[in-house]
Formats: sequence, structure tokens, C-alpha cells
Amino acid sequence: MMKMSSLMLSNKKVVDTEGGEVGVLHDIVADAGTGILTELVVKPAAELDTSKFKTDDGYLFIPFDTVTAIKDIIVVDIKQIREHVRAATAQKSVAF
Repeated sequence: MMKMSSLMLSNKKVVDTEGGEVGVLHDIVADAGTGILTELVVKPAAELDTSKFKTDDGYLFIPFDTVTAIKDIIVVDIKQIREHVRAATAQKSVAF
């Protein structure tokens, strides 16, 4: 596994597997207990429809397990993101 500094990831462009621009990486969220990366915090592209993403305070929160590649850009699997959102929405509708 290749190691990469978080500074090297700062301001990297994030695109989806269908070629759409998602935005620019703003931050990364990690579990404090395990150190496992859990989410990317992304400043969305101006033309992006953010309704299909988990959002907060103008940023997208993308599950880290949807990342398929990190090189010059970060690639995320849009189908997996949609599944995460569907599951979260279904869970909210079941909650009382």
C-alpha cells in the first residue's frame, strides 16, 4: 500500500467514475479511536447537483470506502455514493 501525506491530498480535484466533476477535497474525516478514514469533505463544483449527496454547511461528505483511486485526482464510485444515500434515507424514514 502506498503512503500519502494528507498535505499531498489537499485541494485535489474529486471526480466520479462516470467522469463528472464532484469538487475539490477540503478535508478528511477519520475515526478517532481507530484512525480509519471515514469520509472525504469536498467543496462541491458549482454546477453539481448536491441533492444526491450527504451535505453539511455547504460541503459534501463522501464515504471513504467509495474512493477507487488517488493519483493526480481522487476518483469516487458514484453508484456506491448513491447506495449510501439511499440506505441513509431509508434508515431515517424507519426511525421514529
